[in-house]
Amino acid sequence: MKQKTISVLTILFVFCGLVSSQSDGSQQNLLGKGGTFAITNARIVTVSNGVIEKGIVLIENGKIAAVGTNVPIPSKTQIIDGTGLSVYPGMIDSATNMGLSEIPLGANGTVDVAEVGENNANAKAIIAINPHSSHINVARVNGITTVLSMPTGGLIAGQAAVINLWGSTQADMAIVPTFALVINFPRISTFAGFGQPQIDFNEALRRRNQQLENLKKIFKDVENYAKVKEAALKDKSLPMPKTDIKLEALIPYIRGERPIIFTAERERDIRSVVKFIEENKLKGIILGGQEAWKAADVLVKNNIPVIYTNIYRLPVREDDPYDYLFEAPAKMHQKGVRFSVATGDAGAMLRDLPYHAGIAAAFGLPKEEALKAVTLYPAQILGVADKLGSIEVGKTANLVVTDGDILEPRTNVKYLFINGRQIPLTSRHTELYERFKDRNLGN
Repeated sequence: MKQKTISVLTILFVFCGLVSSQSDGSQQNLLGKGGTFAITNARIVTVSNGVIEKGIVLIENGKIAAVGTNVPIPSKTQIIDGTGLSVYPGMIDSATNMGLSEIPLGANGTVDVAEVGENNANAKAIIAINPHSSHINVARVNGITTVLSMPTGGLIAGQAAVINLWGSTQADMAIVPTFALVINFPRISTFAGFGQPQIDFNEALRRRNQQLENLKKIFKDVENYAKVKEAALKDKSLPMPKTDIKLEALIPYIRGERPIIFTAERERDIRSVVKFIEENKLKGIILGGQEAWKAADVLVKNNIPVIYTNIYRLPVREDDPYDYLFEAPAKMHQKGVRFSVATGDAGAMLRDLPYHAGIAAAFGLPKEEALKAVTLYPAQILGVADKLGSIEVGKTANLVVTDGDILEPRTNVKYLFINGRQIPLTSRHTELYERFKDRNLGN
C-alpha cells in the first residue's frame, strides 16, 4: 500500500511539473512597454482623413500626439523606421465572446458565455472575462486591438463590454464595461434538430409569438418597477419596492439610455426587431444581419446599425448562390445601411477579422469601406469613435504597423501598439512555430 501511495504521488508531482513547465506565463496578456514613440517614413492610412504616403505618427502618454509629414520629434523618443511599412488604426471586432470561452469543446469549466434562465440582464460580461486568455495574444498579433465581448443564451443574455486587448485585470481592459444589452430576439424557426422532422410553420409561429409576449411582459414589468421606485423616492410615505437586480439592470436599456443588441438574420425577423424598437423607443443594433440589406428601408429610416457576422457562414437555403453572404456588406453599403464586419467568434478565430473584411471587398464592397468596416464603423457603432477607429490626434494610440495591405493574408504585422504601449508580437501560435520550424523529420 505504501509502495502504491509513493508511486501515485510521484506521478502527480511529475504531472504538476509538466503542467507548470507549459504554464510559464508566456501565454498571458503581455503588457508591453510604454514611452514616447515616433513611427517615421511610413505610409499612414488614417481611415478618416485619407492616406499620408510618407509621414510620421508620434505617440505620447498613450495617445496619438501628432500625425503628418513634418512632425517635431521630442528628445529621448524611441524611433521606429517605417520605410516600406504602413500604419493602420487597430482593428475592432464588434461581436465576440473574447475572454469568456477558452476551450469550448471538451473543457466546460473554461466556458462562461451564458447563464441559465430566460432573463439574465444582470449578467455582465466584464466580470467574467479572463484577461489572460491565450486568444488575446493570438488575436492582437494579427492587428485586432479592441473587441466587444458579449454573453449569449436565453432570451435576455446579459450585458456586453467593449474592451481593449491589453491589461492584467478586467478594469484595465474595459473601455465601456456595460455597453449594451444582448437580446436573442424571438424568431420563427421550423428547424427541430438534426434527424428530427421539421416543426409545422403555424406551430413555429405560435412559439415565436409566445416568446415575444414573454419579452414584452418583461419590459412592462421593468417599466412598472421603475415607476414604483421613482414614486417611492419622491414620496417617502410610499413603500420602496424590493430590489430586483434583473429588472434594475434593464432600466437604462428600456429607457433608450443604452443600446440593445438584437440577434436577427432573416428579413422578416429584422423587420420585427425594428417594429419592437419603434414601439418601445429603444436604441437598437442588429447582430447577424444575413438579410439586413432587404430591410434597408426601415433600418436607414430608424438609423439602426448592423453588426454583420456571416462572412464565414454557408448560405442558409439550398437555392441561395454561394456568394449570397459574401455580397451582403456591399448591398448594405449600396442601400445606405450603417454596418460593421465582425467574426462572431468565441476567441480562437478572431485573428481572421481582416480576412472577413477582405472577402467582403472581393465581392463588391469598396476597399476603403471594407477597411472602415473593421475600424471606424465599429468604433462608431460601439460609441467609442472619439477614442478609436482612425489615426487622429488625441485618440488612443491603438496602432498596427504592417508590411502590406492589412486586409491581405500575406501581410505581416511588424509593430503593434495598444494604449500607446508597444506590444510583443508573440502568441501560442508564434511560439509553437518557433519551437517546431526546424524539427528534424528524419530526412
